[in-house]
Amino acid sequence: MARTRRPSDGRMPLLEHLLELRKRFVLIGAGLLLGAIAGWVLYEPLLVALQQPLERASELTGNDVTLNFTGPASALDLKVKAALFLAVFVSCPWWLYQVWAFITPGLNKREKHYAYGFVGASVPLFVGGAYMAWVVIPHAVQILTGFLPEDATNFTDAQMYLSLVMRLLLAFGLAFVSPVLLVGLNFAGLMSAKALLAGWRWAILVAFTFAAIMTPTPDALTMILVALPICVLYFGAVGVSMLHDRRVEKRLAEAEV
Repeated sequence: MARTRRPSDGRMPLLEHLLELRKRFVLIGAGLLLGAIAGWVLYEPLLVALQQPLERASELTGNDVTLNFTGPASALDLKVKAALFLAVFVSCPWWLYQVWAFITPGLNKREKHYAYGFVGASVPLFVGGAYMAWVVIPHAVQILTGFLPEDATNFTDAQMYLSLVMRLLLAFGLAFVSPVLLVGLNFAGLMSAKALLAGWRWAILVAFTFAAIMTPTPDALTMILVALPICVLYFGAVGVSMLHDRRVEKRLAEAEV
C-alpha cells in the first residue's frame, strides 16, 4: 500500500501520525523487553543496593530494620518488578530517542540531528534526577525509622519498599527530563518560548508541589534542594527555546526577502 504523502508544511496526516505512534510504542516495548532481561540478571546487585539504606538505619538506631517477604510468591513478584524497573533505566537512551522521534517527525534533515542532542541531554538528566532520589531515600529511611521504640524490630515489606523506591527514582528522573521535552515541543512548533516564559509562576509552583509530595522527609530544606534544580532546568529550557525561536524568525525573514 502506498504511503500517504506528507503535506508541504511538514505536518503528518492523522493516519500516518497514528501509525508512527504505534511504531514508536512497538520499538519502546522491544527495548524494554531487552532491558528486562538485563534487569533479571542484575537483580541480586540491585537487591543488595536497596538494602543498604535499611542496614544503615539499623546501625544508627540500634534496632533491627530488615526486608520482609510476606508470602511464598512475594520473592518472585519482587524479582519481576525489579527486572521491569531496571529495564526502564537500562533502555532509557532508547525510549527517550523514540519519544523525540515521535514529537518531531516534521523537522527538516538538519534539525533532526537535534535528536542526538536531545538524547545526550536527557540521559544524564534522567540519571541525575534518579540519583538525587537515591540520595534522599537513605535520609528518609533514617528519619522515619528513628521513631522506633528502643529494641524494636521493623519488618519492612519488600514489595512496598521496592514500589516506593521505584516511584521516587522514576518520578525524579522524569521531572529532570521534562524541561528537555518542553524544548522538543518548542522545536516541533507546538509551544513557543513566550508561552513557556509566561507560565513560569505555574512551573515554580508545580516544582515545589512535586518536591513537597515526593520527598518523604518533613524538613523544608530537602524540599527546596529538590525543587531548585527543576526550576533551573525549566528556565534553561526557556532560554534554549528563545534562541531557537529567534533563529526560526530570522530564517523566515531571510526567505521573504
